[in-house]
Amino acid sequence: MEENIEFKENETKRSNFFKEWVVPIFTALVIVYLLRQFVFFNVYVPTGSMIPTINKDDKVVVTRIHNMANLQRGDIIVFYSDELAETLVKRLIGLPGDKIEIKNGEVYVNGEKVQEDYVKNKDKYNGKFEVPEGKYFFLGDNRPVSKDARYWEDHYIDSSKIEGKAQFVFYPFKDFGKLK
Repeated sequence: MEENIEFKENETKRSNFFKEWVVPIFTALVIVYLLRQFVFFNVYVPTGSMIPTINKDDKVVVTRIHNMANLQRGDIIVFYSDELAETLVKRLIGLPGDKIEIKNGEVYVNGEKVQEDYVKNKDKYNGKFEVPEGKYFFLGDNRPVSKDARYWEDHYIDSSKIEGKAQFVFYPFKDFGKLK
C-alpha cells in the first residue's frame, strides 16, 4: 500500500513539474518566436551611414511592415539589398512613381525641396532618379560616407526586400531612444 502512495506522490510531483515549469517555458518560447517572426526583430548597425540619427554599433528594434501603403517618406527602413548581399538601414526618400533630383546635396521630390533636419553632413552630389512602381529609393543620413541608392548599380529596392521600420535604439544605453 505504501508503494502505491509513494508512486502516486512521485507521479503528482512529475505532473506538477511539467505543468509549472515545462509548459510555461515552452509557451514563452513559442510566443517569443512568433513575435520575432511577425511583429518585431532587432538589427545591429555596423556603419556610420545614419549618423547622427543612428550611431555606428547601435542596436535597433524594428517592427515588421505588413502593408507597404503605411510607408512614408522619411521613415527609417530596414531592407535587404541583393546587390550588396546584406541588410541595410536607410532613410526612405522616394516612393513608387516619385521623381527625385539631388542638386548640390539638396533633395527635391516631385519638384519640392525636402526638409531634412536629420541630415547634418551634406555633400555636393547631383543626380536625377525616377522611382519605378513597386520600388523605393533610400539615402543615408550621413551623406558623405553613406553608400546608398545614389551609388548602387540598381538605384531602387523592391518592396519584397523591405523587412521593417526602425523604431528605437536600445543599445548602447547612452543612445537609447525613439528614432525620428
